[in-house]
Amino acid sequence: MPTYILSLPSPGARLVVAALSLSALASAAYAGNFSVSPVRIYMEPRDRAVAVTITNEGDADVALQTELFSWGQKPDGTDDLQPTEDLIVSPPIMKLAPGAHQVVRLARLTPPDAARQLTYRLIVREVPEVTAPKAEKDITVQLPIALAMSLPVFITPPPAKRDVQCAITRMDTQNFSALCQNTGTAYAQVRTIALSRNGAEFARFDGGTYILPGARRAMTLKTDKPVPAGPALARVQFDDGKTTDMNVELP
Repeated sequence: MPTYILSLPSPGARLVVAALSLSALASAAYAGNFSVSPVRIYMEPRDRAVAVTITNEGDADVALQTELFSWGQKPDGTDDLQPTEDLIVSPPIMKLAPGAHQVVRLARLTPPDAARQLTYRLIVREVPEVTAPKAEKDITVQLPIALAMSLPVFITPPPAKRDVQCAITRMDTQNFSALCQNTGTAYAQVRTIALSRNGAEFARFDGGTYILPGARRAMTLKTDKPVPAGPALARVQFDDGKTTDMNVELP
């Protein structure tokens, strides 16, 4: 059974997973249509629980299950998800009629860290076998498509802060690589990196790259013309709108 996991970085948004359909004489694919709000979950150390709302946006029943994982990153930035008992989610399994919604609660079981941020992932996964339609006469195979959302969960004490520094290297005459490392105690999400010289921007990265504490990620900055070596300004913008300027020397 194929599973498609959507990693959702945008805060305060309500994202709908649209129904997918694929039909032919030999097979059919089906999937649900549900939304989760919020798509980024914040907790403070004093919070014992937080609520998430899941809504069936489609016109058919949808069955869902939820799972929690501790979320880390290896030094190269690769995500590392491990089962956790730090939090529980209730209810873990649900079946929603069209238009119905379910409030899911995440409850903390272990004491928070007073100095550093704790990071987790909540996976909301469809179980299409539960609500799968019966095969039609001219369809010999049914292929369930299990959609899933991966939502970040942060438990952040007041002292926790990001600390990001980036090194710029040249990939070729028109592309640069920014290797950014987070030596802080809270996550960083890089939205943009812009290289400029004498006030004129010449290379840019746009994305939503997470860098957890202790990890580093490489991002590509593209330009439309060759750029000579020399000093430049790298401006990094984060998901909270704040920016950090770094003076760099382009090779």
